[in-house]
Amino acid sequence: MHQRVNRQVRLKSRPSGIPQAEHFEIVEAPVPEPSSGQVLVRNIYLSVDPAMRGWVSAVANYSEPVALGAVMRSLAVGRVEESRSSDFHPGEYVTGMFGWQEYAVVDAEAIERKVGGSGLPISTSLGILGLNGLTAYFALLEIGQPKAGETAVVSTAAGAVGSCVGQIAKIKGCRTVGIAGGPDKVRVCREEFRYDSAVDYGADDFESALDAACLRASMSISTTRPALSAIPSCGVSRSGHGWSSAARRPSRAGIRHPRDHGSSVIFSSNARECRGFSSLTMFSAVPRRCGTSRAGCATDRSAIERTSSTESSRHRVRSQGCTAARISASV
Repeated sequence: MHQRVNRQVRLKSRPSGIPQAEHFEIVEAPVPEPSSGQVLVRNIYLSVDPAMRGWVSAVANYSEPVALGAVMRSLAVGRVEESRSSDFHPGEYVTGMFGWQEYAVVDAEAIERKVGGSGLPISTSLGILGLNGLTAYFALLEIGQPKAGETAVVSTAAGAVGSCVGQIAKIKGCRTVGIAGGPDKVRVCREEFRYDSAVDYGADDFESALDAACLRASMSISTTRPALSAIPSCGVSRSGHGWSSAARRPSRAGIRHPRDHGSSVIFSSNARECRGFSSLTMFSAVPRRCGTSRAGCATDRSAIERTSSTESSRHRVRSQGCTAARISASV
């Protein structure tokens, strides 16, 4: 009987800057059989996220570094091939932290949820219906609790998370101001993601442009680090009546931005409230927040999808999304 081979991407050495191909190696190993309570998943899409720079770095981060010689950590979506758990069955699609490999044998508890049933591509489970969309959803709606007529200021506004935040804020009736890097991203914010205003944090007149765009901002959402140190110049800090929500800082390990003062919360000194959270913690809590078990979330549309479809049929949230690498020719 032919033994199946599992191709894995393992971390070979730690990069001091941006990871390169030489920091990884492809290793072939036998596909293990699942034990009691385990599931064999054949990965179809692997996520490639900025957060991975922190995961492979030796610099302290919110999660343990990927060990040298270990399979590269990543979210993935795949199909159940074999199951020794009553919660999952062959042919079902699931998502979880399965790593950069073709096959993953995982405990049933390691599966975040079942996917599919929404009529959307399963790859969206790694983007708008996955970590990026849920980060935007919880940062804005659970922590921010925006009200119609308020102004929301969003850093990294053209990114996978920020682009969703701005659109959900618009659905909620907010005026939106985006902070992005470069004229092209500013244009995308205005034309594609429909921000009311967008400013370039690299421009010479950035602070005055942000002041003019913010007017009396009610809230600021930081989805990553680059523009954090600029947020004090907008009305949310000076008024003392706003709040700030800081989500993950995915890609800044080993890099200091010219405007970066070295702190992710320096804008909070005068804000009414500043809260940070781990996106992965929120992601793991989705089944509980849906009011179901992990297995019961099989066809439940994610919170971000419900926001964009059930509140108003006119709204459809678009996302830059993460990079999802497909590793199988058939679904």
